[in-house]
Amino acid sequence: MPDELTHQEEHLFAVLSGERFLRMEGLSNEVPFFIYPYEPEHALSIAKAKKRIKNRLASRGVEVREINLYDLSVEILKGRGDWEEILEVESGLDKTEFAEMLQSMLNPQQHLAPAIRELLSDGEFDVVFLTGIGEVFPYIRSHNVLNNLQSIVVGKPMLMFFPGHYEQSDTLGSSLVLFGRLKDDQYYRAKNILEQEP
Repeated sequence: MPDELTHQEEHLFAVLSGERFLRMEGLSNEVPFFIYPYEPEHALSIAKAKKRIKNRLASRGVEVREINLYDLSVEILKGRGDWEEILEVESGLDKTEFAEMLQSMLNPQQHLAPAIRELLSDGEFDVVFLTGIGEVFPYIRSHNVLNNLQSIVVGKPMLMFFPGHYEQSDTLGSSLVLFGRLKDDQYYRAKNILEQEP
């Protein structure tokens, strides 16, 4: 499998550094969202590859702005003074109650989208990397984040690193299957980066 990962890394770099991708050509008014699905067991290798890709892109003058949803969620909760309370009540709540509490505290429309808008407000980047998807499940669902970012990440392409499968079907539509097992939900507007021409 390492050969396949190396091939994917080279493909990602070739696509991400290409003028066609950076100018978002050939999207025919579709959102410039791309998904890089990978096997969850390769997460550490993918993290290293992502770092190498960012460095290689920077050496080509392509600036990446990475937004890690887990880190951002912790920042939001600490910024509002909720972090300590969460740590205190976690052990006393069952998983469902705890998940519901976090879901309301980290509502993508009310909390995440405005925070991401702020992180991207300077416009000093060429590509957005969205990471930390597996770490925030089930409190934050990737399709909800993508839906709420359509009006925020505009004018620049975004690549979501997704630990699972992005299944596309003409009859069933497209769906995100986290960790290859949990159907996150249907999301049809993104393109699989591995199917993009460099």
